[in-house]
Amino acid sequence: MRHSLTESVKNSNLTRCVMNGSGINGMTEIEKVGEFGSADWCEACGKAGAKMLQDANLPFETTWGFSETYLYPPERMLAEGRKLSAFHFMIKDGVCSGGDGAPEECLSLDGFHVSPVWGSICNQSRAIYDAEGQKQRGADEKVMYQDIMNYLGRKDIWGEKGGSAKSMSWPPVIVAAVTVGQGFHNIAASMQAPSPEYDGLPVTEMLVPVFSQMTEAQKISFLDLLAIDR
Repeated sequence: MRHSLTESVKNSNLTRCVMNGSGINGMTEIEKVGEFGSADWCEACGKAGAKMLQDANLPFETTWGFSETYLYPPERMLAEGRKLSAFHFMIKDGVCSGGDGAPEECLSLDGFHVSPVWGSICNQSRAIYDAEGQKQRGADEKVMYQDIMNYLGRKDIWGEKGGSAKSMSWPPVIVAAVTVGQGFHNIAASMQAPSPEYDGLPVTEMLVPVFSQMTEAQKISFLDLLAIDR
């Protein structure tokens, strides 16, 4: 199912909202394992999500899957024959599992399955925030997309090349499981190392790129990163 720009922003915000814990105080130090979408980071995120489901002691009949597959990632993300920049976690038949990739076994489950453009969410995904910070990230992203539309002179940024969402189901027991403690988002963000594509770019407090403050060369490079036709 294709989504408009507004719907895509809402979907991104929903992901971050339900996967954030109630606060960020008392967060433990977590080692950075790799860049956003890298094999090491995706493997770690999938395992972390699966552990949160396992620790929640969900009813045996609970069946649910999560996956994020990143579109147009840098070539280094697909090194050594890796097919996708993606991660997943799931519960089925009482078994919790997760890791790198987006297997059909997970994609076939009701749950949350999205395919965002890598460059559009990479940098801000490493920001640590609470519920208020999540709202600010969403507001900053809306400004970023509007500035891009104004620059391009069109509302349809990607056309058929943009991200998509297959399923958006968040049962209460799942929400409770992935928002324990610091929440899944902050765990994933803590494990994410910076990516060089954003070096020197103006960003907000939530690490969202500020398109309007970029130089012309930076704007062109950023649009290329997002696979947006000029």
